[in-house]
Amino acid sequence: MINIGIIGGAGYTAGELLRILVHHPEANIVYVHSHSHAGEKVTMVHQDLEGETELIFSDKHRQNVEVLFLCMGHGKSRQFLEENTIPEQVRIIDLSHDFRLQDSSTLGQRSFVYGLPELNKENIRQASNIANPGCFATGIQLALLPLAAHQKTREVHVHAITGSTGAGQSPSATSHFSWRNNNMSTYKVFSHQHLGEIRESLTSLQATFEEEINFIPVRGNFTRGIFVTAYLDFEGELAEAQEWYESYYASAVFTHISNRPIHLKQVVNTNKCLLHLEKHGGKLVITSIIDNLTKGASGQAVHNMNLMFGLDEHCGLRLKANMF
Repeated sequence: MINIGIIGGAGYTAGELLRILVHHPEANIVYVHSHSHAGEKVTMVHQDLEGETELIFSDKHRQNVEVLFLCMGHGKSRQFLEENTIPEQVRIIDLSHDFRLQDSSTLGQRSFVYGLPELNKENIRQASNIANPGCFATGIQLALLPLAAHQKTREVHVHAITGSTGAGQSPSATSHFSWRNNNMSTYKVFSHQHLGEIRESLTSLQATFEEEINFIPVRGNFTRGIFVTAYLDFEGELAEAQEWYESYYASAVFTHISNRPIHLKQVVNTNKCLLHLEKHGGKLVITSIIDNLTKGASGQAVHNMNLMFGLDEHCGLRLKANMF
């Protein structure tokens, strides 16, 4: 059994992490840390776990764990590690933005590996510290990595819509039900914080890639999921691109190519990414769908833990989509 601690246990990503780990055959959750809910039952916040766990939120960090999941807001993970002494042998999986980029991937003696299994699986297996990718970044990178591997990425246009849980649990004007329901809006157009990690991953495969990634993020009026549509100029045939994608993801246990158009309900509540390719004139169109809380966050974090501890990649992650 792997002894696990969770820091920042009251948010959406921590709740999703707990949902997965309470049924993970190799996971032993030692403690769940939360200043704001210390002393309360975890089920007071994460009500979907009623009857599944008797864990109590703690305001104390304990040392007797093998892996620590950091489920805090951006900037807070680095602060936590600077303010607390974590034994070197404790492995860390950080779900924030703090260590994803190469120029911010170290802290003291700790060095973080970017945790996208479809790109860095062997490095993850050897890693002690993981920077879990962002949700939009995951869906967009999986749409483009095979092209970069064949040196075919060029200026790309991306439209991606995310569910309301992507905004986190803290209330805001644009997450309030009466604003979000029956509504849509763009935000951080061409300037989203995930663009940096997307570019670093693409250039790790295609060093010459310098073109624009034109990304328009959209707030959707649903709860979970990300629907990515990416397109770029492509002179080849669809069958050729299809072959590249099938080959690149041949050993990927959670990323699959569909010959039919895909829709969001196929992946919600799962750790899967589904991809679909189309050719329209001189454009290649790639559709990519994930659940922002599982494949885009907590499910991917558990996948990384499985790799780090030599477990089957599917362990605890055989999750079924809710189609109706």
